[in-house]
Amino acid sequence: MIALIQRVTHASVTVEGEVTGEIGPGLLVLLGVEKEDSEQKANRLCERVLGYRIFSDENGKMNLNVQQAGGSVLVVSQFTLAADTERGMRPSFSGGAAPEQAEELYEYFVERCRSQGIIAETGRFAADMQVALTNDGPVTFWLQV
Repeated sequence: MIALIQRVTHASVTVEGEVTGEIGPGLLVLLGVEKEDSEQKANRLCERVLGYRIFSDENGKMNLNVQQAGGSVLVVSQFTLAADTERGMRPSFSGGAAPEQAEELYEYFVERCRSQGIIAETGRFAADMQVALTNDGPVTFWLQV
């Protein structure tokens, strides 16, 4: 399971002209699900995403996690993160989870975030989404479990 996380001052997802999710300061989480992923991996990734210390403390050091900083998360399904790009000029998606498995684990990940007391907004699984964000820093990290 892969999360590309970006520290944002604002982020939103729009599907067919309708905003499905929007946050102020926090994390935009692009979530990719691979074939071998499980609820156990989703739990671990959620723990890492919510615990990752990339927000500034009173001394300007990256020392606070999203919860300590008072932020929220916007979780967007992103199957292209599971692509194999090692050769050729076209990505292979053979490592990605089947849509049913991916959707189940995506929803599970979002619920795990919410169960930790964080506001978690979402996109719409498998939809053509437009994601708007203001990356703060810019700060972007790739987390994989």
